[in-house]
Amino acid sequence: MVDLPFDDRADFDNADRGWIASLEPGVVTAADGRVVWDNDVFAFLAGACPETVNPSLWRQSRLCAKQGLYEVAEGLYQVRGLDLSNMTLVEGDRGVVVIDPLISAETAAAALGLYRAHRGDRPVTGMIYTHSHVDHFGGATGVIPEGNPDGIAILAPAGFVEHAVAENVYAGTAMARRGAYMYGNTLDKSPTGMVGTGLGQSASSGTTALIPPTRDITHTGQREVVDGVRIVFQLTPGTEAPAEMNFHFPDLRALCLAENATHNLHNVLTLRGAVVRDARVWSRYIAEAVEMFADDTDVAFASHHWPTWGRDDVVRFLEEQRDLYAYLHDQTLRLLNRGLTGPEIAERFAMPPALAATWHTRGYYGSVSHNVKAIYQRYMGWFDGNPAHLWQHPPREEAVRYTACMGGVDAVVALAGRYAADGDLRFAATLLGHAVFADPDHPAAKAALADVFERLGFGAECGPWRNFFLTGAKELRDGITPTPFAISRGMVAGLSREQVFDSLAIRVNGPRAWDISLTIDWDFADTGDRYRTTLSHGALIHRPRVDHTAGGADATLTLTKPQLFALFTDGTTDGITTDGDTGALARLLGVLDDPDPSFAVVTP
Repeated sequence: MVDLPFDDRADFDNADRGWIASLEPGVVTAADGRVVWDNDVFAFLAGACPETVNPSLWRQSRLCAKQGLYEVAEGLYQVRGLDLSNMTLVEGDRGVVVIDPLISAETAAAALGLYRAHRGDRPVTGMIYTHSHVDHFGGATGVIPEGNPDGIAILAPAGFVEHAVAENVYAGTAMARRGAYMYGNTLDKSPTGMVGTGLGQSASSGTTALIPPTRDITHTGQREVVDGVRIVFQLTPGTEAPAEMNFHFPDLRALCLAENATHNLHNVLTLRGAVVRDARVWSRYIAEAVEMFADDTDVAFASHHWPTWGRDDVVRFLEEQRDLYAYLHDQTLRLLNRGLTGPEIAERFAMPPALAATWHTRGYYGSVSHNVKAIYQRYMGWFDGNPAHLWQHPPREEAVRYTACMGGVDAVVALAGRYAADGDLRFAATLLGHAVFADPDHPAAKAALADVFERLGFGAECGPWRNFFLTGAKELRDGITPTPFAISRGMVAGLSREQVFDSLAIRVNGPRAWDISLTIDWDFADTGDRYRTTLSHGALIHRPRVDHTAGGADATLTLTKPQLFALFTDGTTDGITTDGDTGALARLLGVLDDPDPSFAVVTP
């Protein structure tokens, strides 16, 4: 590891600056008494760094665990440490504008309550979503009543709803499983378990909902006034999220950087799974933010971590973040054009020493290694160009052959032990991975792999790497912990009809539907909209129905949007009328995977 300036206390000073009060105790519960957030569980971070945690990650976790209400500038406050993300509050003429209402309604309400306890019972007069990830909108009903009956202005970048819902639905089950690994959901919070994620400490587990925006930000330079607060926007699509934006408060000389520039190297491809992000445009939007706002900025803050004060320090911070993503992008492309594959580039990739020794560019959430591989993937895909890798066996079948060639699973475990003893934990993990895939019930292979994963986790600087390794070790020792996935009714309400039909199509069991041809028209009595779905060759095609497509359907269903949601979330057909083949709907439902964890719904 590069020598890091552990005696530099600037981050600690900035993280403490403006502190007003903390929530005591730092625990938030749901209406049923269930704990949905506990920041106090990280009190162990106040001690000295143990041998079981990377010292750099320990330092980052200590910073992220700071909790309370902070004054950022006159009239601008943040609540930090009550969820994975921050809530920012800007005081207006009549009340307060909330930026990013956290993940859960319970934590959002607690954060707003902490603010009001020290700044007065100001009404919420506006809300801004910086981008389309759930930790920046999911707690909306803790700030504004469901349905937004008072018509409070809610601003978001163009495309926000589409991306917010799509990411949480289409691949939701798989992402939830990997997310449990990434965030260490099943690990104890302790020096031998989960110590943080690098971006924040953990994610709350309360009620999520989506209150749709009332006003879209459609172009850079757009100016809006919310409760007397003047705001200038910069759209940054394709950076940390597909719909994201920075914005500037000219009267406060304050710049909100959303999640585009935080105190770590972020993910070009998050380990929970997502579309690969564009490091090239990410860097360019940071550069644009400097050009647009730096000379009129005294403080820059984001939806994670702590602010940066002073024009020169803000510019230095942003330029280093700009260079970080540009260097990752450009050098990966340079090396792939010289014939190297993603793993080869990651192995030999060296960061500029000045950036490597800067705290806010360290890989606490993303990592140089997996970001480089992601950039390679964005341009070149999964195939590395080697014909031997074009048609490999799946992992289990490959593992059976590998272990047979090496004398059996017992022999592989013994070989791995020697590599582990020599400090080559990576190859030991490779060998033991083959052993466990070849014989999933082999006690010595599982125990040895768990030990190797634990050692790798203890050494990791990246929070998600640590959590992945330690969760893998835990499941090898204790068995797999199922990862329930549910979408709250508040989130379901944000789905468009097209997204519901998309989700239905993803649930179709293709082989079961190969020989079924079925066309259904869907007439929505509450809106007058009409859609047609056609099941053909195992694929469900949906589209709006226009006049020239009238006729030719096996059945026409008349229903409302809420009935559509009920149909595809729990199979309820109450109130739906059918004209034509009364068995058509049953045949369609019969080709869906069942039970379907990817579309479970929980009540708020």
